[in-house]
Amino acid sequence: MLFLLSPAKTLDYENAALSDEFTQPRMLDESALLIDDAKKLTSADVSALMGVSEKIADLNVERFDQWQIPFNAQNAKQAVYAFKGDVYTGLNVETCQADQVSYLQEHVRILSGLYGLLKPLDLMQAYRLEMGIKFENVRGPNLYKFWGDRISNLLNQDAGAAPLIVNLASNEYFKAVDKRALNARIVTPVFKDLKNGAYKIVSFYAKKARGLMVRYAADNFISDVEGLKGFDYEGYAFNAELSEGDTWVFTRDVPPNSK
Repeated sequence: MLFLLSPAKTLDYENAALSDEFTQPRMLDESALLIDDAKKLTSADVSALMGVSEKIADLNVERFDQWQIPFNAQNAKQAVYAFKGDVYTGLNVETCQADQVSYLQEHVRILSGLYGLLKPLDLMQAYRLEMGIKFENVRGPNLYKFWGDRISNLLNQDAGAAPLIVNLASNEYFKAVDKRALNARIVTPVFKDLKNGAYKIVSFYAKKARGLMVRYAADNFISDVEGLKGFDYEGYAFNAELSEGDTWVFTRDVPPNSK
């Protein structure tokens, strides 16, 4: 069983990772091809492409220019400690014990516009390259064309003899997985909160809940997907009535900070 997560725009390279263990991204040769194209972009190009300010564009031009391999603990950081944002707030890896981090390393994969597919302890250098942008590259007009079936093929290798993917990624990133090439059952949890008398997806809460579910799995060392139906962090509960097939809906009536 593998959990799929999206990356985060916000990165932390100021604070040291809480683990000395690291692995190397397995698609670095592909990343290097993208970097070759990214290094041709001016600050104005990046600003227009990503819809960001001049300051952020300048930062990312600098990141592209400084990107180099090999990666080591001095010039890169493990992905799960570098990414910040709502999903990673829910995961809260900083409070995980060593055996929980080992669980994450085995069972979690992070989709990335630049790195394709990351394990949590894979080193990465700082970047911003969102999967959905129209970034022309050596293989086509966008990153979906660039990655093709490569991410799916690697997921097939990682999924093992009983392939099952728990899709906790955003639509933008999951589109990078070629489902035609993927030999796995896909379970998609959906998180809804009660709002104005109806259960609805509230983006902030839903993103955090994705990380919370992965943390629940790591806390309980869950190996059978059915065990995820017990997910109850921060008031969520499996809702059999709203669930259909492999789309599993989890609902709650009152967020913790609303009480």
